[in-house]
Amino acid sequence: MSEPQWEHGYPCVKASSMFAATATRLPAAFNRLAWSNLAAQSAEQIGLAAAPIVAVLALGAGEGETGLLQMAQTLPFLLLSFPAGVLADRTSRRRLMATAEGLRVLSLLAILVLILGGSLTMPLLAILGFIGASGTVAYGVAAPSLVPALVARDELAAANARLEVARTTAFIAGPAAAGLVVGWLGAGAAFAFAAALSTLAVLLFLGLEEPPRPKLPPRHFFQDLTEGTRFVVSHTLLRPTVMTAIIYNTSFFMMQAVFVPYAVRSLGMSATAIGVAFAFNGIGLVGGALLAPTIARRITFGAFVTLGPVCGFLASVVMASTLWLPSTWLPALSYFLLGIGPMLWIIGTATLRQSVTPPGMLGRVSAIVITATQGSRPMGAALGALIGGTWGAGPCLVIAAIGFFTQMMLVLFSPLPRLLRQPEPMAQTP
Repeated sequence: MSEPQWEHGYPCVKASSMFAATATRLPAAFNRLAWSNLAAQSAEQIGLAAAPIVAVLALGAGEGETGLLQMAQTLPFLLLSFPAGVLADRTSRRRLMATAEGLRVLSLLAILVLILGGSLTMPLLAILGFIGASGTVAYGVAAPSLVPALVARDELAAANARLEVARTTAFIAGPAAAGLVVGWLGAGAAFAFAAALSTLAVLLFLGLEEPPRPKLPPRHFFQDLTEGTRFVVSHTLLRPTVMTAIIYNTSFFMMQAVFVPYAVRSLGMSATAIGVAFAFNGIGLVGGALLAPTIARRITFGAFVTLGPVCGFLASVVMASTLWLPSTWLPALSYFLLGIGPMLWIIGTATLRQSVTPPGMLGRVSAIVITATQGSRPMGAALGALIGGTWGAGPCLVIAAIGFFTQMMLVLFSPLPRLLRQPEPMAQTP
């Protein structure tokens, strides 16, 4: 690689190289990771979608029970991200992902056996859902730290975009596939299908050749955790990205908490129209992942990262405008912007994080980011329920828009927009 140029105190690679890998083939080891990612994410989404369907149709669960089920399926992000991050920095990431995905296979097969035997209960479904979600946590933490070891630095953004295409494809197709399989073949078939995909992911993980890396000296768990947290909090580029993600997720789930009843009662939207609005979010996600290389080649790295928060604010303004301009299409436009902008943000900030973080800390840094962003989601939903239940959907949408404005301004007044090029870690410079 040529000698890096310096901007704003950071060594940088040329902006034109950010997606250089789109013109060449990525390494075979990364392609195996990408395929395992598609299989694992698909298994996760099918299992997540099938569980509440089974809970309602087979076990007679109500809103409270399904809410507790969802909590059990998301709790691992809060409890296990930090330990998984430390393990990702100190052990084989390939083995960590394969082991965690193996736990998901066992949980899915256990649900299948309980369904066939007529012994499935809500507590068992919640416990097994918790175990299955642990695989998602391990993958989410380990994969970002493994990608820089598999591809060149100027291929990071292209590699992240490819992983996000797979994740988004699974996110869109998984729930639909679960609903169809449950409707046609029964609940057991959906979990069997998910278990087969998860098993395929395990096999792909086991066949992945992970490059060797220096062994870290033995240290206490909390020393590792403190070191990673201090790095994120003190870093002038990572700190605003984490704070922005927290405010964004809180605001988004605040809006999401009241959207369906608001759409039905105030906008007169049917279930089909609401489904169409949600579908536009998926279209935006896929479009953002596919357009990312083209957009990145035409604008600076800082502008690329900034697009997500700006689109988020515009989306909230569009949604809030329905308070005065009732429409069934404005929510669809809002959800489209909430797809395409955040997808660019995910790709850009993942590349940024991988670029500025020393390799030995990537697992912990990824864990901190996941915990902060995932932990803000239930908080946003709780705020939405409180504000919406007390004052109605209108004030909730306005307050959410204020939150989206705050996260946009946080980015605009940070050093991020001024980055012309993709930065490299300070530790790798003379």
